[in-house]
Amino acid sequence: MKRLLDIMRALRDKQTGCPWDIGQTFASIAPYTIEEAYEVADAIDRGAMADLREELGDLLLQVVFHAQMASEQGAFDFDDVVDAICEKMTRRHPHVFADAHIENAEAQTAAWEAQKQAERQARGELDDSALAGIARGLPEWQRAVKLQSRAARCGFDWPDYRPVLAKLREELHEVEAEFIARDAGQSARLEEELGDMLFVAANLARHAGVDPGSALRQANHKFERRFRAMEAAAKKRGEAFSALTLQQQEQLWQQVKQQG
Repeated sequence: MKRLLDIMRALRDKQTGCPWDIGQTFASIAPYTIEEAYEVADAIDRGAMADLREELGDLLLQVVFHAQMASEQGAFDFDDVVDAICEKMTRRHPHVFADAHIENAEAQTAAWEAQKQAERQARGELDDSALAGIARGLPEWQRAVKLQSRAARCGFDWPDYRPVLAKLREELHEVEAEFIARDAGQSARLEEELGDMLFVAANLARHAGVDPGSALRQANHKFERRFRAMEAAAKKRGEAFSALTLQQQEQLWQQVKQQG
């Protein structure tokens, strides 16, 4: 760890460091931090342990980069970051590090949220809503699930997946109506209705116990695999995929679907 911190300090040295690293700010580095987290998730999805080791290192570098910039401003340093998370994890797990008793994982989740709310109140935050503290910088699908989960803890939730499916059908009909209205030059609510439909779809995933981000990643991987297979099949026949008619492309799609 000391070696990595020394490397980061050297990269940021105003006299002898790397011009690119010296020129970065919290804002400019933030997109890389998010990207590295997704690359960690991708390595996990692929079961690629060697890649996971490398991607975790890249993600750790992001933490070190932010901590170094904060240290230069006199705000905090890497040791402060480590101390803060150690203190937080100890405080939020009294059943492990103190004498509290937690029945199960569900009870632990409730205790965790209660502790977070108590911490916000101790800091003097005035927002006492059950939805307080959900970061606006989260991917929107993830924020949707968190909003729904918090509301559910207050009892504001459908009893099971069936009414959620019914609501999804309702939202789909409303989207269809907005497309028809748009074609007639009358729609101003298509984006809103599409958002409602996606929000309900995220809720359906929550009721299924499925992470919508993971599900969408798998769908993306499947589509990419099948699309590349179509391109390869067309190329094998001496044809460019883009030159095929839509009907011919659909025939190839059905063929590759049967292959998995």
